[in-house]
Amino acid sequence: MSNAGLPPLPSSDRPDAAARLRDALLGASFTADGLLDLLGAPAYAALARSETVPALRATRGDTPLETLVRLFLLQQTVPHTRAAAVLPVDVCLESGWLRRTDAGEVAATVDVRPYGGPDGEDWFIVSDLGCAVGGAGGIGSTAEGVVLGVGGASTTLAGITVRTPVASALDIGTGSGIQALHTARHATRVTATDVNPRALHITALTLALSGAPAADLREGSLFTPVRDDETFDLIVSNPPFVISPGARLTYRDGGMGGDDLCRTLVQQSGERLNEGGFAQFLANWQHVEGEDWQDRLRSWVPRGCDAWIVQREVQDVTQYAELWLRDAGDHRGDTAEYRARYDAWLDEFEARKAKAVGFGWITLRRSGSAVPSVTVEEWPHPVEQPLGDTVRAHFDRLGYLRSHDDAALLEARFRLADEVVQEQVGLPGAEDPEHVVLRQNRGMRRATRVDTIGAGFAGVCDGSMSAGRILDAIAQLLGEDPVVLRDRTPAQIRLLVEQGFLEPVG
Repeated sequence: MSNAGLPPLPSSDRPDAAARLRDALLGASFTADGLLDLLGAPAYAALARSETVPALRATRGDTPLETLVRLFLLQQTVPHTRAAAVLPVDVCLESGWLRRTDAGEVAATVDVRPYGGPDGEDWFIVSDLGCAVGGAGGIGSTAEGVVLGVGGASTTLAGITVRTPVASALDIGTGSGIQALHTARHATRVTATDVNPRALHITALTLALSGAPAADLREGSLFTPVRDDETFDLIVSNPPFVISPGARLTYRDGGMGGDDLCRTLVQQSGERLNEGGFAQFLANWQHVEGEDWQDRLRSWVPRGCDAWIVQREVQDVTQYAELWLRDAGDHRGDTAEYRARYDAWLDEFEARKAKAVGFGWITLRRSGSAVPSVTVEEWPHPVEQPLGDTVRAHFDRLGYLRSHDDAALLEARFRLADEVVQEQVGLPGAEDPEHVVLRQNRGMRRATRVDTIGAGFAGVCDGSMSAGRILDAIAQLLGEDPVVLRDRTPAQIRLLVEQGFLEPVG
């Protein structure tokens, strides 16, 4: 891959320079909280929309923090003396974080964006100039090899990732290093790969500037840089999942036909996972004429893995093409060229009989089970982030249900999950509700309809009595046959456990 034409990057072999720069940034409160205090909510939100005018107006003073915002976030030049009042300028110039301009001022060579870690850590995400998503230059670039910063996809993947301590983790397509940075908090050894050597360089800068341990950085596509005997406890990837004609933009276009890159990534992950290990990805997939999209995704799941696949959004092919043409700024260029590119996208979809594209999350867990559990669902509704604990609990419940037949389930004890409420729906004044809904206020925030017995059962579950004893009591209260009730209710209990309304006790 050629990175010709892109500006030189700071040295990744100067940890002393990164450490001194970090100290200076923190000393001036160049943090996520500091930016919000300085800019105010409207200007801070405008940055996320790639609008810089409010932030420029809010940084017209000469405080250290205003200097750093204009330098590293807004890509403005500042006088040498002003920069020297807040930064170790000579070290930054020597190591390449800053450059001198012809006018004798200094300018940043990379975007540096403050990023708050999950436990209040002050991190910094490095990216190419004009490519800190939500920063000065917008969300995309047509330059080959350019490395973007943090976007919505990056934070989504970070939020759904299971964060249990692990010995080894692999970040495929690391980009600016955001997933490697998160993973370094709970993994003893982090390996990060990317087909773009510039991305590996920037990942090293992100980790160093954030005060995180260095990762094992390797160049190559997908699992190519991984040795045949290497396996991991956690694999994460925000891959270049965009389904496009060709591989025009490295940071988003996978270069394989259709959704083959995402399929290949998922299918090859199984043999790279240790027992009990997780693999978590963002992905796009085609909705092909005459084919069930859920069956398509089930066919991707590797042998020996449980899977949970959640479709969060679907766009028809015209919406999808327009989204990514605008991402690259093509709509602002020559009209004829834009129409030609648009045509090429639609030609590609037509050739593959694709009528829409889905976006969502794919999580695998290596279970070794001969009968794995594969859940494929559509859930476009709001969820609670971070969701990593919810994801882990989902797979734990699958394992529990697999190991408990109906008889064992009736001997088990359960408790109603936290913040589950019951809603009764019916006509005003009616003696009985038409139906009862259980609703979660945490995690996936699901809602499920239950019958009177299911609602009564869930309401009594506090972990003190077995499921069978509760059903016997309900049968006596309603005058029903307890044997019949025990026979027909386990399926409903399984559903409530699988969806997280009930939690096994002990």
